[in-house]
Amino acid sequence: MSSRNLSRRDLVALSAALPAAAAAQPSRPVGAFIDIIRQPDLAVAFLESGAQTLARDGRRFTASGIAVHSEPAAHGMPIRIEAPDTPLLRVHLRWKAAVPERWRILNDQWERSYGDLEWRGLVAERVLPWYFLACDGSATHGYGVATGAACFAFWQVDPGGISLWLDLRNGGSAVRLGQRTLEAAVVRTRRGVAGESAYQSARHFCRALCTQPRLPAAPVYGGNNWYYAYGQNCTAAAIERDAVLMAELAPAGPNRPFMVIDDGWTPVNTAGPWDRANAGFPDMAGLAAAIKRQGVRPGIWLRPLYTTAQVTASACLRPRAGDHSFTLDPSVPENLETVRRDIARIASWGYELIKHDYTSFDLLGRWGFAMGADLTDAGWHFADRSRTTAEITLALYRAIRDAAGGAAIIGCNTFGHLCAGLFELQRTGDDTSGREFDRTRRMGVNTLAFRAPQHHVFFDLDADCAPITPQLPWPLAAQWLDLVARSGTALFVSPDPAAVDSKAKQAIRQAFAAAARPRELAEPLDWMDTTAPRRWRIDARVAEFDWYPPEGASPFPR
Repeated sequence: MSSRNLSRRDLVALSAALPAAAAAQPSRPVGAFIDIIRQPDLAVAFLESGAQTLARDGRRFTASGIAVHSEPAAHGMPIRIEAPDTPLLRVHLRWKAAVPERWRILNDQWERSYGDLEWRGLVAERVLPWYFLACDGSATHGYGVATGAACFAFWQVDPGGISLWLDLRNGGSAVRLGQRTLEAAVVRTRRGVAGESAYQSARHFCRALCTQPRLPAAPVYGGNNWYYAYGQNCTAAAIERDAVLMAELAPAGPNRPFMVIDDGWTPVNTAGPWDRANAGFPDMAGLAAAIKRQGVRPGIWLRPLYTTAQVTASACLRPRAGDHSFTLDPSVPENLETVRRDIARIASWGYELIKHDYTSFDLLGRWGFAMGADLTDAGWHFADRSRTTAEITLALYRAIRDAAGGAAIIGCNTFGHLCAGLFELQRTGDDTSGREFDRTRRMGVNTLAFRAPQHHVFFDLDADCAPITPQLPWPLAAQWLDLVARSGTALFVSPDPAAVDSKAKQAIRQAFAAAARPRELAEPLDWMDTTAPRRWRIDARVAEFDWYPPEGASPFPR
């Protein structure tokens, strides 16, 4: 079997078949917790030529110039890999155990979620990126890799044990590590505590995965023009008008709202170069200053790896004939310097929040819901083949962080597990909608419920905007606004001027008052039973929401 482009079916088959070759006997779990901070029972390396089972050699596994070290320590178990002369694709580690059939498992996702976070029973082929939680009915246990890993990692769980897959590739090809030792990942676990809710356990485990987050100095709230403009007919005058509204509706005090300029300010939508604007935005620094004069903090959006500026084919990712836009390869030093200059320039214009988008799609050519076990197409690579994709991604994110100076950074369509500790905020779900509320329920409610344990632990969570538009039924739009405002996470509203009447203004004013101050994180109470929780504990009381419109519901009232 070729290991160049394994299908999900291939991975499942290998997970089930390879452990049978291991000499070690299954380890019996203590209670319902399975301790994997120990030597794996099996290690297999995947090369361009096929799979190679590694032999145990003390505290490491070796074969043909490959060595995988896994030494338990107080803070977890670091996984170190050496392959000086052998290009590597993946490493599979396997712990044999009798997994309780009563386990219910919660997944994470590679980048944003897409309404696909949920508790499920054992599904052997299910890909569990970065970490998973296992509830046995009395306690909830955590298994994962620490944030900032030098590889992409996912888990699989079946009745016979737990597997960890380390994707070491460079793009869709093998990485060439040379003489260095790759500090690939640190495995961490947490045994659940009886009497602790699954939500509380998830929060505690996320803290174990990220010990040094970078967080905003105060709760983040404000406006974003995307969900009524969608990048069309955008002008500096419209942004100034929106900033005036943000100032009018914000509570008094030092924590001022943001006004974020989303896509639509450059000559070509969704593409750079990012050193100039279109005719509707004649003075970007002047616009930032005008927003500040309203007592509002300016923010801005960009897509740092995509440009219409001419780039040589050797410095691009997956160049396509006839395409007049180019995706920068961030492993090329000149491209990384271009990104640094763009971010530093925007910060110098006076923007205090920089939202960067599309890096996971631009790097790997797939949206998160299509990544699965493969992440990207096989057969391509970055210009620098000596580093893993995760290492190249981390270098990009660190360059953005460093160039931004004192500006806060929010990642969107970025790998959250690699952003943690670098960016203050993270868009954790796919887009909500100013046109159809079903999408807001599917994407927004889901990511708020299932990724809120990461809030103020990895970064501050942005479950995406609360749109207020004529197309949305007001009772539903108002509930989403209210939940996000009182959830304790970041709040951005996207109000269409055509829908901002006195009722909407009063709702936004109340939402801003709630979101502008620190508050206890809301907890979904029915998240074990649905992907869009309706019952939430907010401020020590139970609040109920109805995310489903009655038959024939009317749009936003005028």
